[in-house]
Amino acid sequence: MTSTESKKIFLKRNLILIVSIFQISSCTGQVSNQQPTFNQSTTFPQIHTNLNGMVREFVRTMYQDKKGNFWFGTNGNGIIRYDGKTLETITIEGIHPYVRVIEIVEDKAGNVWFGTSDGLIKYDGKKFTTFSKKEGLQGEDEEIWGLTIDKSGLIWVGSIGGVSHFDGEKFIPFSLPDSMVENPNHMLSDKLVFKIIEDKSGTIWLVTDGNGIFKYNKGEFTHLTTKNGLTDNNAADILEDKQENIWIGTFNGGVSKFDGNTYTNFTKDGIIDGIETYNFCEDRQGNIWFTAEGYGVYRYDGENFTQFTTENGLTTNTVQSILADNKGQLWFGTWQGISIYDGQRFMNAKNKEPWTN
Repeated sequence: MTSTESKKIFLKRNLILIVSIFQISSCTGQVSNQQPTFNQSTTFPQIHTNLNGMVREFVRTMYQDKKGNFWFGTNGNGIIRYDGKTLETITIEGIHPYVRVIEIVEDKAGNVWFGTSDGLIKYDGKKFTTFSKKEGLQGEDEEIWGLTIDKSGLIWVGSIGGVSHFDGEKFIPFSLPDSMVENPNHMLSDKLVFKIIEDKSGTIWLVTDGNGIFKYNKGEFTHLTTKNGLTDNNAADILEDKQENIWIGTFNGGVSKFDGNTYTNFTKDGIIDGIETYNFCEDRQGNIWFTAEGYGVYRYDGENFTQFTTENGLTTNTVQSILADNKGQLWFGTWQGISIYDGQRFMNAKNKEPWTN
């Protein structure tokens, strides 16, 4: 698969979502088990586990909550949870079973929040509640990409229709400056924010669809573009590491590190292969991991980069998500199943965690 083809698949919504998608908001639903679909037809042959046949395409995002539960957000097969006993697909009243799950975060109270193609979903430990247009989510499309919770507990939401704050009951529009780069290349929406983080200083970073990155602090905005050091206006992902460096992945400019003053572009310098980079993850040792489309994954130990590919046991060189679990293992969600790195080698996840089968 070429980088262009994978990008189109990554960005374009599944056609199956267009058919009979429910538009029901603010409803509550009980969890119900859905039996695994064995031998389910998949987009690509599954080399490593696809969670006992539950995943047709790939796991887009993974999260382990404070209680140790694993949550898998899929690209078209909804939410899958492992609670230590049962691996199950979650059925939520009013949510289409083919929903895409793009982001998962947890608040201080232990509520788990999901940014999905059907809006925002909250799990309070007992029930699921959905929020979308009825509660003020902007635009005609309910799809949420960017999702974070700041130090004050305020939820930041980046949807196709724009950025909002969510106070637990309703969405409050949050306007970005009108400034726009020359010849912006919006892939989904000129209002979309792909990724949102809060750094240690309290600054909010908002990664836009084709319009660079906005920094927001105490009412003031700073617009980062290629004119002032950003490597590509089509940024894709962002992470602040323990050393307070900002890592930026892009669709066309590779990966760079920003120390507050200087951008170091490792792709331009020839250290990293692949111009399409994202899925940042920092492990417990402080290593930075990220994917390079078609080139596997990289690990940065503070001095050197190490590349891992299928030659090292990774199931494919096209990786869609990374998770560091509470055992120190790294999980890699791909088009051809889930791999685990235990610090020594890559393997089929079911060989390390049999419940994934």
